[in-house]
Amino acid sequence: MFKFFAIPAHDRRLIPEGRLSGPMPWVIAIMIFLTVLAAAAGLAMTRATSDVSDQLSSRATVQIIEANPELRGRQAEAAAERLRTLPLIEEVRLLPPEEIQALIEPWLGTQDLAEEIPLPALIDLKLAHVATDAEYQSLRNTLQPIAPGARVEPSSGYIAPVISLVRSFQWIAFGLVALLALATGAAVIISARSALNTHTETIAVVHLLGGTDQQISRLFQRRIALDALLGGLIGLVGGTAIIWLISTQLTALGSGLVQSVGLDWWSWLIIAAIPILGMFLAMVTARLTVIGALRKIL
Repeated sequence: MFKFFAIPAHDRRLIPEGRLSGPMPWVIAIMIFLTVLAAAAGLAMTRATSDVSDQLSSRATVQIIEANPELRGRQAEAAAERLRTLPLIEEVRLLPPEEIQALIEPWLGTQDLAEEIPLPALIDLKLAHVATDAEYQSLRNTLQPIAPGARVEPSSGYIAPVISLVRSFQWIAFGLVALLALATGAAVIISARSALNTHTETIAVVHLLGGTDQQISRLFQRRIALDALLGGLIGLVGGTAIIWLISTQLTALGSGLVQSVGLDWWSWLIIAAIPILGMFLAMVTARLTVIGALRKIL
């Protein structure tokens, strides 16, 4: 791999390499900048969906639906006591009425709703392991004699539509990464062909002096690879700055799913490798383009 960069200085002068003087490094910088943002979004959403799914898969909620407040309270206490004796249940928490009202306050207002609307009693369960459908049905059957109106639902079911939406955005982000890779390859092809047209006379002289297509392609390949690496580093710095700014703002929100949106160390390694991968893509694309064009010309 490194032999493509080990080119004598007098050979390099055949094709001038002006750093940041042409459009190629800046085009690559923009492409890498957008790729870093898209990859970071996809990786962050992957981590968020995984963390939230893991947290909710072992939790469940019991609703005690009863119009009579006193009877509802007795049923909720009895159901909580019965649930504490089950081996499947690791932790049982009966939510107080004030907390239930606080949960629905953003949607129904701050007025006292308990007198107008019979709110269900809620029991939050932490399970010893991820329960199957049969185990959830067993819980319902256990609570049926105690609280006929009891409903047992996995907590993951409440946020399933949100998880599905986030996963859709995740695949869209990774799709954008693939499209940007194709666009980067197209930009390299255009740049390589333009460079060939510019140095047609130089190429003809090199051929007359005994130069091979492989030697000529290495000159163009080295020039485009270095331009791609330089532009990729610029794009990486800009993308990392934007990611840091957005992550700071998301952390300040302090919301469950939003707080789960973040990047692990391996995600940062992937992002840091994007300029290197971009350079390899530019190298391979330039080599294939130049060799193919030289075979047609000469």
